[in-house]
Amino acid sequence: MYRYTEDELTEKLSRPDTRREAFTHVVDTYGEKLYWMIRKMGLSHDDTNDIVQNTFMKAWMNLDGFRGDSKLSTWLYKIAINENITFLNRQRAMNNISIDDTDVFLLEKLKSDDYFDGDNLLLKLQEAILNLPEKQRIVFNMKYYEDMKYEEMSEILGTSVGALKASYHHAVKKIETFLTDSV
Repeated sequence: MYRYTEDELTEKLSRPDTRREAFTHVVDTYGEKLYWMIRKMGLSHDDTNDIVQNTFMKAWMNLDGFRGDSKLSTWLYKIAINENITFLNRQRAMNNISIDDTDVFLLEKLKSDDYFDGDNLLLKLQEAILNLPEKQRIVFNMKYYEDMKYEEMSEILGTSVGALKASYHHAVKKIETFLTDSV
């Protein structure tokens, strides 16, 4: 299958006669990347699949609003992050958890997830990450796991590069402290 560039995909998505085929390529190209970005937020396989599916549904329904001002991948990441936040807020509400509390309930779901094959060290790392405030967790995952540049993160999250660097630095320190204290 031919792999389109982002510019080619954007152009094909803007035309009604090539939109459906181009969107299939979008799903093929970005589906796994979005899955792993969301999955590393500490979510179960099934929850992650739901969020990715919602991301693509929202992207499809809003294609007319995508003007190409940002990269297609940036737009998709932004939708995925927003879908993730919406999902977590719903989970917190269902579990009567304040937004200020940690999301350790996700750790319990992760432990019981048939698709989680991590060892105790990976589980400890996930616990440390889940103890971060939501914004720091997102920034940490995007930088650490996705190796995303701060400029791209800034576009996705609408936060300054300096604030993102500080957030990442604080997240790393908190994770180090958590892992050191729990040994």
